[in-house]
Amino acid sequence: MPANRLLLLIVLLLPFNAIAEQGMITVRSAHSVEDTADRFSTIIKDKGLTLFARVDHNRNAESVDLELRPTEVIIFGNPKVGTPLMQCAQSVAIDLPQKMLIWEDEAGEVWLSYNDPSYLKSRHSIEGCDAVVKKISGVLAKLSSAAAKDSK
Repeated sequence: MPANRLLLLIVLLLPFNAIAEQGMITVRSAHSVEDTADRFSTIIKDKGLTLFARVDHNRNAESVDLELRPTEVIIFGNPKVGTPLMQCAQSVAIDLPQKMLIWEDEAGEVWLSYNDPSYLKSRHSIEGCDAVVKKISGVLAKLSSAAAKDSK
């Protein structure tokens, strides 16, 4: 199957598995927030990416006697990928390293959300770096999909 047709097929199937809204891409997970975050952390480490921080907002809320559905943010990156993007537009550094939000909605569904690299391209007026943006888009899609999928 030609690459263009495969890409079109993927885009047509996305509404069933992922939502792109307001500069974010959101993918449904088959696991709890904690399990999804654990899976994601393991995957990025196995791929040689750096895990800078894992923020458990639910636990932080509990520490001040507030309630929040399970919500974690994983901050991660790879200078081999991020630096070329910053060379294209240094202001994109405000959005790096990458962040993955893993959260539970009101219905108990679990989601992974991340900044759409195309949104970052627009936000920072990045020109002439389409290959870098495409590479980052592919990496984020693969990482989130791997963490979210049912392992049955």
